[in-house]
Amino acid sequence: MSLADNRKPERVLAIVYGALLVPLCAVQQVLALQAGLVLGMILFGLIFLWRFGELELVVQQLALLLFGFIYVPLLLGHLVLLRTLPFGREWIYLVLLIVMASDTGAYFSGISLGRHKLYPAISPNKSVEGAIGGLLGGLLAAFVARYTFFPALDVVDCLLLGLGLGAMSQLGDLFESMLKRSFGVKDSGTIIPGHGGILDRLDSLLLAFPLAFYYGWYILGR
Repeated sequence: MSLADNRKPERVLAIVYGALLVPLCAVQQVLALQAGLVLGMILFGLIFLWRFGELELVVQQLALLLFGFIYVPLLLGHLVLLRTLPFGREWIYLVLLIVMASDTGAYFSGISLGRHKLYPAISPNKSVEGAIGGLLGGLLAAFVARYTFFPALDVVDCLLLGLGLGAMSQLGDLFESMLKRSFGVKDSGTIIPGHGGILDRLDSLLLAFPLAFYYGWYILGR
């Protein structure tokens, strides 16, 4: 979305490099991911030095590319980190269930009850009623998880995670909508027709996975 067509080599290389950053989280060493990000900064900094193109835009283009490493690989890498926690699979299922329930609750509440616009400058179709329905959907999903496959959670955990991950799901969607509007595009990609691109399928999860990981890491140490 952010790089012009004359930056296609950098765009392709950045996609490949970003995909390789995610598995570094499985090493469970902060230095591994840190080294990957530092190497990326050096590598693409030198590439842009050799291929600076329009000098007035080079810093902006490089900054957008490096932001992409933080937004997608770094946040998505917390999916890998979640798996390393005790009950790792349950944590992943929990996040997926809450995010899907939140999206579903927001959609049907918005369709049937939506009257007040939530954030028209970013997403004109979203409503306050839909957002509330999404939070309730996430809350319900957390309790369903507790009584089906994740009994290690207590009631307080369900309340905090249901509301917290439900909120992060909706904020992640709004954040990606802001990015698309700032770049003047309707969809983030064309790989998945009718769904707005892969990023549109991941946006709600990108902010939810880190929150779930750090909460899981905290409650295991308390």
